[in-house]
Amino acid sequence: MDATYIQESIEQFKTNIFMHVRHRTLLRYVGTPVLNENQLFYLLLPFLNGETWNDQIGESAITVGIVHASLNEHDKIDENNATTKEQQLTVLSGDYYSGRYYEILAQVGNIPLIKQLSEGIANRCEHQIKVYESNSYSLDEWYETISVIQTELIKRFYQVYGFEQYSTFLHTDLLLQQLQKEMQHIQDGHYSSIMRKMSDSALADGKSLEQELQNKIDALKDLLDENLRSSILKDELKLYIKQKVAF
Repeated sequence: MDATYIQESIEQFKTNIFMHVRHRTLLRYVGTPVLNENQLFYLLLPFLNGETWNDQIGESAITVGIVHASLNEHDKIDENNATTKEQQLTVLSGDYYSGRYYEILAQVGNIPLIKQLSEGIANRCEHQIKVYESNSYSLDEWYETISVIQTELIKRFYQVYGFEQYSTFLHTDLLLQQLQKEMQHIQDGHYSSIMRKMSDSALADGKSLEQELQNKIDALKDLLDENLRSSILKDELKLYIKQKVAF
């Protein structure tokens, strides 16, 4: 196994997700679902690392990918200047993906995963709502919010199938990669909604958001490096993770 095999596995996984939610009209007006390859990698990580993996687990991983696609479609509404028709179809696409997720899990009677994902979606949405609240939150609380948004559904998938040993890498790496992405956007002059709120929190404490983000990124890199050196992961997976975060 090398980086090419890992990437091909992610691409095949993405294709499998697309096949489950393909709809001609939505494809025409909304395009293919938005999927985060870093999240897809962590859904596949137990499989890539040699854990027992059967059709039910594989199908469950696909449904988690579909849920991510659904939530991503709804997130797009506040980020674009689409026409009313496009907005309506974007909302419908998110609802359609949600329906497919429930349908797939219900067909196989996977009640434990339905329960975990339902709770995970609720927790994720509660954290997303913080961006629209007038309450003040600390930078650490915002880091927790970003982590929940990125990892909550995968963490629930791990809990159902006994893959909790991968949660440490999941939380550290996905938070790190998202902060790196946000830092790049800030340097390009673009602030996401959550970064604008975090900037307010930093200013309230007399701090620079960019400097605080860089400090957090450096600390997460050190933590991830420490975890990888003493981890159960195959060497090829360790190298792949390191290359993704540019050690």
